[in-house]
Amino acid sequence: MPIPQEVYESLTALGGVPGILSRLPPDDAVSAVSRIHHALSEPLRLRILLALALQPLCVCVIKEIAGIADSRLSYHLNQLKKAGLIEGTQQGSWIIYRLTPLGERCVSSPYPPPE
Repeated sequence: MPIPQEVYESLTALGGVPGILSRLPPDDAVSAVSRIHHALSEPLRLRILLALALQPLCVCVIKEIAGIADSRLSYHLNQLKKAGLIEGTQQGSWIIYRLTPLGERCVSSPYPPPE
């Protein structure tokens, strides 16, 4: 099956399929971006990020904001940590969560006002 002339010309200019493949980021970089998108795709996790954008918080406050059980909260916090969006630091018997620089960039864009 022939491809459209415009696609053929631009594909040839890039060196064909091998040329495109050579310009794609490595698999580990694609996986990292995928983890970020996965973390941001869940409204509850986005809500947690937005709360952490206001200030660092302990788990008990995040739990109250999220309105979910400890086990579910732990899962969501782990997804955010795996994506590199938050970090937790131990302060006595408390873990205080805050946004990483990547997390800050992900929530810094303006959100539309609620309807």
